[in-house]
Order: sequence, then C-alpha cells, then structure tokens
Amino acid sequence: MSKHPEGRQVKVGVLGATGTVGQRFITLLAHHPFFVIHALGASARSAGKLYPKAANWKQTTPIPAIVRDMVVHECDPKHFIDCAAIFSGLDADAAGEIESAFRTADLAVFSNAKNYRRDPHVPLIVPLANASHLSMIPQQRSLHQPPLKKGFILTNANCSTTGYVIPLVAMEKAFGPIETCMVTTMQAISGAGYPGVPSLDIMDNVVPYISGEEEKMEWETLKILGGIAQADDGTRTFDMHSRHPLRISASCNRVPVIDGHTMCVSVRFSRRPPPSPQQVREALVAYTPEAQTIGCPSAPVHAIFVHEEPDRPQPRLDRYYQDGAGVSVGRVRQCPVLDIKFVVLANNVSIGAATSSIINAELAILKGVLIA
Repeated sequence: MSKHPEGRQVKVGVLGATGTVGQRFITLLAHHPFFVIHALGASARSAGKLYPKAANWKQTTPIPAIVRDMVVHECDPKHFIDCAAIFSGLDADAAGEIESAFRTADLAVFSNAKNYRRDPHVPLIVPLANASHLSMIPQQRSLHQPPLKKGFILTNANCSTTGYVIPLVAMEKAFGPIETCMVTTMQAISGAGYPGVPSLDIMDNVVPYISGEEEKMEWETLKILGGIAQADDGTRTFDMHSRHPLRISASCNRVPVIDGHTMCVSVRFSRRPPPSPQQVREALVAYTPEAQTIGCPSAPVHAIFVHEEPDRPQPRLDRYYQDGAGVSVGRVRQCPVLDIKFVVLANNVSIGAATSSIINAELAILKGVLIA
C-alpha cells in the first residue's frame, strides 16, 4: 500500500458529507493509507448532529468507525482550517459559493460539482487522463485576489465524460488526434443521486434525456483532451483541442441499472490510414497514466481493461472490478462510417465521482502541488 512520500498522515475534510457522493468519499477515505478524515460538513439542518444521526446511509458497507462519533459542521472554512485537502460532494446549487469561500480561506478543494468546470483557471482533471493540467494550479493561486499560498479549486469531470475520455486519451496518445467522436450513453440511475429517478419513470423503460448531460460531455471532453497554450497577455489557457478541432456528438439515456454507465463510442482519426482494431486493442492495454507510474494508492492496476469476450463489458458483471477505479472496454471493431467503434463501462459512483477526486488529490501531493 502506497504511503505519503514523507510518511505523514494528511488531514482532510468532506463537504456534503451526508449525501450520496459524500458517503462514497467517506467509504473510500476511511481506509486510505495517508488521508485521514478530520472534519465533516453538511447543511445547517445536519450541523451539530453526530454523523450517523445526520446521514441517511445508503452504502453497501456500514458507516466507518472513524466517523461514527464525529459531529457534522456547517460548511464554514473555520471548521476545516486544519485540513490540507477538502473533498466536495456538494450539490451544484450549494457548491459554487461554498467552494469559493474555502479557496479564499487558502484551502485546497477537490470538487465533484460542475460549478467551476468551465472556469478558465480551474483544471478539469480525469486522473487517468490529463494529470498534466495540474500545472495550471500555480497560476490560479497567483491570479486570485488576494494571491493564495495553498488554496485552489480542482474539479473532476461529469461521470459520463470520465468513462469515455480515458480510452480516447489512450488512443490519441498512440495514434494522434481524433477528429470526430459519436457517443451514446446508457446511464445508471445512481447518477441522478438519491432518491433519483422515480420508479414509475425508469422501471420497464429507457429515458432518452438527461438535462444538460449531452452538452457537458461535448464541452468537457475538449477541455480534458486539449492542451495548455500561452495567451496574448502571457497567461496560460486551456486550448480546448483547438490545434486539432474535434467534433463530438453525444446522446445520453437513463436506463434501469443501479451503478455503471455503459457507452457506445465511434471515432475517426486524423491519421490516414487509421489504426486497425487490433492496434487499438493493444494501445488500450498498454496505456499507463501518470497516476499509476507515480504510485497513487487509489489508482487501478489497469486503467483500461480490455475484454475479448463479444458480450462484455456489462454493468452487473464488470462495474466493481478494481473497486470501480478503472474502465472496461470491449467490442473494439471497425466502424463502417467512422474508423473504430467500441463499448466502454465506467462505475459512475467510483471513477466517475469520488474516486476521481481522491486520485486527483493523491496526484497533487505526489507532484508537490498540494502542500500537506
């Protein structure tokens, strides 16, 4: 099990601790080799209560012992000042103002919310894809008024975006730019939070609309796959894949599966002739992101597991492989319209949410960006 590079424990806080994402953060952090839960934050309704009294616990394992006797605080930075990292599982309607206040208090915020994903100074990082975007943090600190020494906001991506950009990054690394991508999602109901989609809407049904989801996938992918460029005023900026324009069309559907987003993807490469399906399979298997090479303890052994069976991946069979920290790809084959098509499965409540934030924080520590 990996340890902090200097052997220290790192105190962390969880915002939105009573919600679905917050509960997942707590479950994962309870046995982390160097992150130690120090403070919990939630709404004023929950503040002052012991955590088990405040949370409607919906995880498959019992409430971890480390938080059973913790009192929940309001989401005020004064209660978290001893924390080196703050994990935010807040809903979007509350996250913006609260996360900004924590950053202003010189705290490092790792957010699962959407509020700052489009901010031109905030990295949008899928830890198995674009860890290099951590290099934008010093500029974010210096441009803040007043300038910050330790604080920043770093967001992870939408759960559906996260799953399919990992194989896209692997393919671009091996074969150069992708110029067209079509993706159709079959998204689990847990992605809507708790209590989520009404049972009469989702049982025996597919809902072919998830508000805002298609736009998120199409925009976030460009920020994640793109590089960092120098602007005219000398600041660094995300180039949104502009050096090699990429067209993306996403169609998002809610399906009666509890956990695990399945996506059918077709891509066209700029390179002519394009790679063969076998070359793509080999590139996906060989792909090793920095989170693995640098030794992040929560990183999976296989960022991308490639199935040879014709009927895999499947959510019920594959979503918990590697504790949901990697993605599963199958059915890599030639596309008669574009170049290559494949199926990818990602556990939306693990790598698609809390696990991404935790690996992002591990990367930040191991790369010296997070001062702990």
